[in-house]
Amino acid sequence: MASRELTDKELLHELEEFAEAEVERHLSMAKDWHPHDYIPWDAGRNFAALGGIDWDREQSQLSDAARAAMFTNLLTEDNLPSYHREIAENFSLDGAWGTWVGRWTAEEARHSIVMRDYLVVTRGIDPVALEEARMAHMTRGFSVGEQNSMLRSVSYVTFQELATRVSHRNTGKACGDPIADRMLARVAADENLHMMFYRNIVGAALDVAPDQAMRAVVEILENFAMPGYSMPGFRRNAVLIAKSGIYDLRQHLDEVVSPVLRKWNIFERNDFGSEGEQLRDRLAAHLEELEVKTVRFEESRDRALARAAQRREPAHAR
Repeated sequence: MASRELTDKELLHELEEFAEAEVERHLSMAKDWHPHDYIPWDAGRNFAALGGIDWDREQSQLSDAARAAMFTNLLTEDNLPSYHREIAENFSLDGAWGTWVGRWTAEEARHSIVMRDYLVVTRGIDPVALEEARMAHMTRGFSVGEQNSMLRSVSYVTFQELATRVSHRNTGKACGDPIADRMLARVAADENLHMMFYRNIVGAALDVAPDQAMRAVVEILENFAMPGYSMPGFRRNAVLIAKSGIYDLRQHLDEVVSPVLRKWNIFERNDFGSEGEQLRDRLAAHLEELEVKTVRFEESRDRALARAAQRREPAHAR
């Protein structure tokens, strides 16, 4: 006889003590930092409204790929109110869950502050285009999906936080600026701690309700999309980011999905029921399909890079 499904309220109650321990662990590891310490303020100057000069493409020292990544990552961070609403609705604002929602939101807010200050001061991105895109993106908002639940929400943010960490870290390197690299390394460190909280909550949920938690994990991975998917120009920027190796399918599979699944011992567990076993088979098939797509993308990118290199090669060298 199949076990009864736990409601979100029951899951929150079952995991409350574990969440409290995770909040304490997080607070013991988190380091306070101040966005203003990461900004080269002496590089700033007025825009036209205050008698200066408005932004021009020539002012940006960022490559096209770095600019696309910074634009995408900042707009993703800007949508914090939507993410706050998602976890507040699914976690509640009571007890340890409410403490986490507040702390996580406060820490995440630093990310958009420091990134925007950096980009405006250094004139890395057109601030008008950035503001117009911010308005459109935040107005549209974000949701994990119509069939949202506590387990789906926490499963999603586990993978999303780790993906964001990888993207921020690689974007910092792509900027070619030690200040940007240091800034985004600091942001990425936050994202890693946030991922650990969510990952460990899902791990506990897998022990409490194995099949139910497994269903949420599989459904999220089969339909995973980064939280910026609805922002203006996302598809174009995502392609450029992937082609530049800042965040691509290989990183998604090898640095995000696979390590988390290993941490949960998904393919070694023996506590799944019949549904959980079927879901595990479904997940294995999904991972195989993702590996095939990854190899195809890498082969296509390698061919494109080879053609580009050949076009740049001087005629006398051929």
